[in-house]
Amino acid sequence: MRIVSLLPAATEIVALLGATDHLVGVSHECDYPDIVGSRARVTRATIPDTHDPAAIDEAVREQHEAGLALFAIDEARVRALHPDLLLTQALCEVCAVRESDVRALASRLSPEPRVVTLGGTSLDGILDDLRRVGEALGAEDEVEETLAGLRDRVRHVHETLKAAKAPRPRVALVEWTEPVYLAGHWGPEQIKRAGGIDVLGVAGAHSVPVAMDALREAAPEIVLFAPCGYSLDAAAAEARRCLALPAWEWLRDRQVWALDANGLTSRPGPRVVDGIEAMARIFNPSLFTEVAGAHAVRVQ
Repeated sequence: MRIVSLLPAATEIVALLGATDHLVGVSHECDYPDIVGSRARVTRATIPDTHDPAAIDEAVREQHEAGLALFAIDEARVRALHPDLLLTQALCEVCAVRESDVRALASRLSPEPRVVTLGGTSLDGILDDLRRVGEALGAEDEVEETLAGLRDRVRHVHETLKAAKAPRPRVALVEWTEPVYLAGHWGPEQIKRAGGIDVLGVAGAHSVPVAMDALREAAPEIVLFAPCGYSLDAAAAEARRCLALPAWEWLRDRQVWALDANGLTSRPGPRVVDGIEAMARIFNPSLFTEVAGAHAVRVQ
């Protein structure tokens, strides 16, 4: 089987199931595990490559208003790879190639490849997507073993917190900074399963802008900066930039952490469980081993 994955989460699922030998093409954003660096890149972004959150937000809005896609597919390269399976998503047009564009491309290829779409907005939904990809790969046994392992890890966090009657800190997971967005979808669930209380985010819902006054009045004890698509270094730099601004002065007596958003929170793939574990270590450090330096860093 020849697989082209058009989003990082799907690529990570393929890798976790031990099927990277079948992976012939990936998106420009796919960066984990390292082996995918040798695969053909078949997409590109149509907005500027920058970590300026306001500039990115403006570019995204302009593209949407013009009816233009934020990502382009290299059709000639995909055609040359002769894929049997295309992996895409129907969750967020800001995050990856549009599902409609992928299905239109598939219809123009001969033979027409199968298209599998990921759309999970919760942990269970993400695990269902993992099963769906595994079934498409004919890897049912690997899927069941993998799912059991992921669920065991989440259960271990829950049982540890329950046994200790651990306190539940109030938490805000900042998904974007200009304008301010708090994480929706699986983000609030990650916080809950890690032992925290999300102050404003709504599990399963799309992320929405939040007024700074509302965020301050929600009184989070811990604020996690994890801008969508940012590495840990980029997230830490953005958190420090925000802390230097008058609008964020109210944070100066709170715990502030930066997370590897790409690895822990942004992608609807198996590493959301890593995110739950990392958050649990931040919220109740006495109950767990120290959070990995590659996952999170305390900024304040």
